[in-house]
Amino acid sequence: MNNTLATLKLPGAVKGEIARQEQWEELRSVFPIYLALARHLEFEIPFGPDRRNLPAKADSDLFAEVQNWVNSMDQRVLVHQLRHLLQMTTLNASESGLRALILRHLRKTAKNNTDRDKIDFLLVQYFALCAPPKIYHKQIELADAAQVMRPVLGDTEATPLAWCEPLEKMIESLRGFRSLREMLKTNFIEQGRRVKESAGGMFYDPAALLAFIRFNFLLRRTLIELMHADLIAIRSGLMQLEANGIRFLDGQRGGFSANESITRIRQAAEDWKQPFQKEYTERTVNQAFEKLLGLRADLERALDKLAARQSPERTVATDASALARPSSTSTRPLAADSTKLSAKGESPATLDFEGCMEQIWEQLIAAPPSRGRSMTTIRLGTARVLMSSWEVAAFVSEDGPSAEDLRRAVVARALVTAATESARETGNATVLDRALTVARVEVTRLLERVDFAKQAKDTEAAVNLGISAKRLVSAIDEAEQL
Repeated sequence: MNNTLATLKLPGAVKGEIARQEQWEELRSVFPIYLALARHLEFEIPFGPDRRNLPAKADSDLFAEVQNWVNSMDQRVLVHQLRHLLQMTTLNASESGLRALILRHLRKTAKNNTDRDKIDFLLVQYFALCAPPKIYHKQIELADAAQVMRPVLGDTEATPLAWCEPLEKMIESLRGFRSLREMLKTNFIEQGRRVKESAGGMFYDPAALLAFIRFNFLLRRTLIELMHADLIAIRSGLMQLEANGIRFLDGQRGGFSANESITRIRQAAEDWKQPFQKEYTERTVNQAFEKLLGLRADLERALDKLAARQSPERTVATDASALARPSSTSTRPLAADSTKLSAKGESPATLDFEGCMEQIWEQLIAAPPSRGRSMTTIRLGTARVLMSSWEVAAFVSEDGPSAEDLRRAVVARALVTAATESARETGNATVLDRALTVARVEVTRLLERVDFAKQAKDTEAAVNLGISAKRLVSAIDEAEQL
């Protein structure tokens, strides 16, 4: 492999150096980030409160003072400390600040491994911040990464590199994972690091940077999706235990005590939204996720014990109660099965929006999904609609704006799927046209909600809504091919 440092044509570069004023503007952009790092790490800040708002122009003394301090901070701050700060604060929402920080590190003539790892992290943070909703949740390609990263990397050819092929193979494998435990059997994080370390100076080839951005983002997205499926199952199980008067749990597999309060376990589950506040390696990731899987095993064992103490009739009643919608609609009568559609005289293809939502609700309450299942099937006549765990949770155990958005996405998808099946059987596409009109409105609404969730840094809602939106788009595409 040729490890010669590739030439990166950075925006604003002039003969290898940027003008003094441009340097100062870059320093002003990154200065708030370094101040926040210093406060967070309890480092001494050599600038009093009255000197922390840097002027538009600086004399030689101030320029040198700021530059020297920022350089010293680069030497002291580790990549996991930078990651923690940016992921836990609104500094991550500043496109200009992130861009300036990336360019500052890329322009260094001598880069060590710490600089490389910071660049690697910052680039994927920038992509996650700036990627538009329409590509944020699809199977992202190199060309997508090149478009989003253009303000940082300039015009870059999205050309696959032979030595980055291991990354592509791992990305292909990511598409097939159905559970967190299945993914943890791989060593993808370590494999990615080995590819990065073996690259030497070629890591900074623009095409290589795009390959790593894509790999890192897709790996992170898959971990988040699978992790949140487990978290949803854990939260639902905790609600079921509490509904039966259980207040404590043996949580030793998950790293808790043998008699841990459910209140504390629920808070710990909420804290899992940002689990990597320390060193981010294969070892720490595996340890963190093993604790999560251990907690789910503890919870399932407690639920099994609860079921064993109850009669069959009591079990059915408890499951229905635990899975009922947490609002006034939880008192709705339960349907024994989906044959209630026929009793009402309603064809699945002619259901209105509220009627379809009613049928989905009743099926989920009447036949609660088994624990640990990642996908659940509901039926509307001959149509079968697969629902993810977070979509089921939006119907049976959660409420709020995000849950409402997910319910609407599922209903729109169910309407299109049912109408598509009906059109195939009858040759009449009138009902399908109406369903598609509704679904297209919902897609637009969902993409707006994804964008809002991203801006609010609600990763769980952004990921879940994005996947549900993608499935709705797929149903629309399939219907339009009739």
